[in-house]
Amino acid sequence: MQTSPLFLFITAIVAGAVVPFQAGANAVLGRTLGHPLWGTVVSLCVSFACILPIMVLARVEAPAISNLAQAPRWIWIGGIVGVVYITGALILAPKLGAAGFVTAAIAGQMLASIIIDQWGLVGLPQQPVSSPRLVGLGMIFLGLIVMQGPSLWRAAQTVAAASGQN
Repeated sequence: MQTSPLFLFITAIVAGAVVPFQAGANAVLGRTLGHPLWGTVVSLCVSFACILPIMVLARVEAPAISNLAQAPRWIWIGGIVGVVYITGALILAPKLGAAGFVTAAIAGQMLASIIIDQWGLVGLPQQPVSSPRLVGLGMIFLGLIVMQGPSLWRAAQTVAAASGQN
């Protein structure tokens, strides 16, 4: 059964659409618990508690742990990246707002994605950088500047004024 590329893109858009809700909820969770890292821990525990029943219902077989010995060592960065992202969202979303955080995060994701595709890193197929991809990346960064430019400008003025007073 072939999956429609349109369906895949729509599913990815929906998956991305939930991220601002996660950032906001986790930020409040971190504040409620007294520290962003506690928010990260609880968020990851909730994720674990949610996926276990799904795996039971789907009758997912237990993994062959012995396969990990032959796997590349970089596979462990997924968990580390999850902690960095969730903690970053906890700390930054309240300061930047949902749109500010997500726009900056997407710009960073796209920059890293082009690098990953160029060299086929982390087990993904190689897809060379092309002019359309660079234009698209530039448009994403332009979108970041358009959306966040006024607040970035105000922040730069505040820093400049503060450094002039010292």
